[in-house]
Amino acid sequence: MDIKSFTSAISQIAEEKGIPKEKVVEIIEQAIAAAYKKDYGEKGQKMEAKLDTKTGEVKFWQVKLVLDESMILSEEEIEELKSKKEKTISDDKPQKVKFNPERHILIEEAKKIDPKIKPGEELKTKLESHKDYGRIAAQTAKQVILQRIKEAERETIFDEFKEKEGEIVSGVVQRMEGRKVYLDLGKSLGVLPPEEQTPGEFYRMGQRVKVYVLKVEQTSKGPLIFLSRAYPKFISKLFELEVPEITSGQVVIKSIAREAGSRSKIAVEAGEEEIDPIGSVVGQRGTRVMAVINELGGEKIDVVEWSENPEELIANSLAPAKVLEVKIGPKNTAEAIVADDQLSLAIGKNGQNVRLAAKLTGWKIDVKSESNIEEETGEEETKEDKAIEKKPKEKENKKEEKENK
Repeated sequence: MDIKSFTSAISQIAEEKGIPKEKVVEIIEQAIAAAYKKDYGEKGQKMEAKLDTKTGEVKFWQVKLVLDESMILSEEEIEELKSKKEKTISDDKPQKVKFNPERHILIEEAKKIDPKIKPGEELKTKLESHKDYGRIAAQTAKQVILQRIKEAERETIFDEFKEKEGEIVSGVVQRMEGRKVYLDLGKSLGVLPPEEQTPGEFYRMGQRVKVYVLKVEQTSKGPLIFLSRAYPKFISKLFELEVPEITSGQVVIKSIAREAGSRSKIAVEAGEEEIDPIGSVVGQRGTRVMAVINELGGEKIDVVEWSENPEELIANSLAPAKVLEVKIGPKNTAEAIVADDQLSLAIGKNGQNVRLAAKLTGWKIDVKSESNIEEETGEEETKEDKAIEKKPKEKENKKEEKENK
């Protein structure tokens, strides 16, 4: 074996597939063990090989599981399993196995080889090394290597993107199937489902877009990466890229309310008094917020200041409308009073502004103008006056009834 070429090939495979060198060596050892078993082993045997990458020497072991009598199925139990077609007799009892001399060894025999060994452990017996293998054995080794490297590559990709869940990645539009968009993320493909796309956005082949990694699932065909551009946290991650104060933790995004493709509201809070949270997020001449707006295709973004005081938070959340007063009611309800000329601005087109404000704060907000409040107050006063007038009349009527009697 040309060790230099061999180690070079291992390094190349590891680099191309993104698999650690140790894993590639482990896969090759499994393949050599499979080839050894094909030519020199018996059916049911478990082989293990150890490759020395410096010398090219390979050592082999046969591995057997050490059992005691309580871990072995009796003839009656085997017949019972056959009749029930079950793998175990009872869930309450520990799982037993059918004794196979090629895979198992009794504790009494095992202790003759290793006095310290215990039931449930594996006993390794060294085998004679061979260097000559047949065509079928070589083909078996090749298939094992190809299959295991593919599996290892899938595991590596899954682990890598699993760590990126909740983060932003950049991808290139590779193909579209119906309304589904598939993006090339480098090592794998990600899918952008229709419900996670921003309404009104259109995608073209070869277009590079930023996406939010929603979740990653392992499937038989490899990792399945779900992406999103409509998820609310997509905005907070975009701001993290643009605003250093958010990355450092000096400014915190406390809440987000979003109607993808149309409008969003974010509530921000500064960790230090001398920092202006809104100014930090908006940037000089609005450069930071405009960078996020451009990435979202022109979606409007309102940046408001967070407050632990519900009245103040609700008043801020209705921006750009100016709120005169906020009255807190029962069961998370609130009444926001605005000037007459601010009513339509506070409610927004089709009620969007007040709807987003309610999502942002977690309060059910009822917006009223000053004139509406005055009318309601006037109506209440009129009702009270009528009630007061009614009471004396009732007293007079009762007095007249008594005199008549």
